[in-house]
Amino acid sequence: MIKKFLEISFKKDGQHSPLYLQLESEIIQLICRGVLKPGQALPSSRELAQSLKLNRKTVVATYEELGAQGWVETRERSGVYVSSHLPDTSAHAINPNSKKLTRSRQPGYPLIIKRPSNGTTRIDPNVEIITPGMPTPLYKIDDGFPDPRIAPIEQLVREYRRFGKSRLTNRLLMYGPEQGSYHLRVELAKFLNKTRGMQVTEKEILITKGTQMAIYLTTQLLVRPGDTVFVPEPGYLDANEAFKLAGANLVFIPVDKEGMDVDRIEQLCKKKVPKMIYIIPHHHRPTTVTLSAERRMRLMNLARKYRFALLEDDYDFDYHFTSSPLLPLASLDTAGHIIYVGSFCKSIAPGIRIGFMVAPEVVISEAAALRKLIDRQGEQLLEEATAELLSAGEISRHIKKSHKVYQGRLENTCRLLREHLQDYLTFERPNGGLAIWATYSKNISASAVALNAEKLGLKISDGRNYFFQPNISRPHDFIRIGYCSLDETEMAGAIDIWKQALTPFAPKKKGKNGSVK
Repeated sequence: MIKKFLEISFKKDGQHSPLYLQLESEIIQLICRGVLKPGQALPSSRELAQSLKLNRKTVVATYEELGAQGWVETRERSGVYVSSHLPDTSAHAINPNSKKLTRSRQPGYPLIIKRPSNGTTRIDPNVEIITPGMPTPLYKIDDGFPDPRIAPIEQLVREYRRFGKSRLTNRLLMYGPEQGSYHLRVELAKFLNKTRGMQVTEKEILITKGTQMAIYLTTQLLVRPGDTVFVPEPGYLDANEAFKLAGANLVFIPVDKEGMDVDRIEQLCKKKVPKMIYIIPHHHRPTTVTLSAERRMRLMNLARKYRFALLEDDYDFDYHFTSSPLLPLASLDTAGHIIYVGSFCKSIAPGIRIGFMVAPEVVISEAAALRKLIDRQGEQLLEEATAELLSAGEISRHIKKSHKVYQGRLENTCRLLREHLQDYLTFERPNGGLAIWATYSKNISASAVALNAEKLGLKISDGRNYFFQPNISRPHDFIRIGYCSLDETEMAGAIDIWKQALTPFAPKKKGKNGSVK
């Protein structure tokens, strides 16, 4: 019998499951295939360990795991045996005489379509979809995301494991407060007060899974069907869709080099006061502009005068490349008009779903009650691990280090764009944020360029999802260029492919006699 075990091979490269689980899986397979029969004696832990050249504790752990699942049984003073009554792992049909069924592709009940985009499926260009048989792009210029390769993931995993093995583990694996980890809210309050000039306590903070959840909760609390919400144009699609889902009437406010047009806002307020205004004052998405100090003060005064809410999105606030960045409007809010939302998705990585909502206590209380209905609570181990990184200064150190890296990548990308693509697009170097906003030359189709680029191995934006005001034609297409997630060599390769994709749109050169070649 021992020969059957000697055929087992183990993967010890650290990339696979622990050895005791690999051995467990192999023994289960031997039982299922009938090689090991019910009631058959198994080698002792010492004998099997010696034969397989494993630590005896590994075999003991395997037998304990198999026993817990009912595959083996231990007989006192006799040894370990294959269980006489094996677990039944097969599924049983409700009707044994029924034939194979064909499932309907449509529901057999009425469905209320909630998606505001006419019920159509929207593919997010920033989400990587792996399709079997399709080649993976060589490069991807995203919407403006951090580089997860330089994120403090090792430190985060270290703290996660530490809490997973501590005396607090059982409590952290049970239900917790819907408002989020107390420890994280305390540390986050300190972080926001220090870096954003705010004066908040943990009672005014709700932990969310990213900014989008905070936007959704705010909208559900404040907006009712028929209410008016002012939004920037160009703007942020997912925020606009959350507002429309609540039944809001969107009024589009133009964005120029100083941010949202506050003159336009004031004119509209005289006719109809909005329930809420959504703003991204720092590195506006998608244009990257920053709302000027003068417009910020005017907007705050209008909020006090007309008593509307300001939903302030803390979009990649941490990355300023000027000496004196403006603080958020929330740092000046004394009348309770601002709901401030943000996350660590841009400073650490998009997959780290730790976001926050800052508002008066009564608002946070209502938002927490609503959040409980859709998600119950956050992931407590992750929240505690993040709190430890904040407390130890790990996140602040990471932001400082990545700030230097990203500033270098910004300068490199701007240089490459000027050297290779100046005939095709124009842009201004942003003062902060994680992306560059560029305008294609006239008659260049962003969607056509994106299609050409994809064939060559580059994934870039097709120019959609920036403008949302209907029935407005524009003479140029635009593109948002994320420069942080690719290093200098990768960006050079990406822009080389991009230039090839633009070849059909190359400007015609004039010959010596003035003719166009």
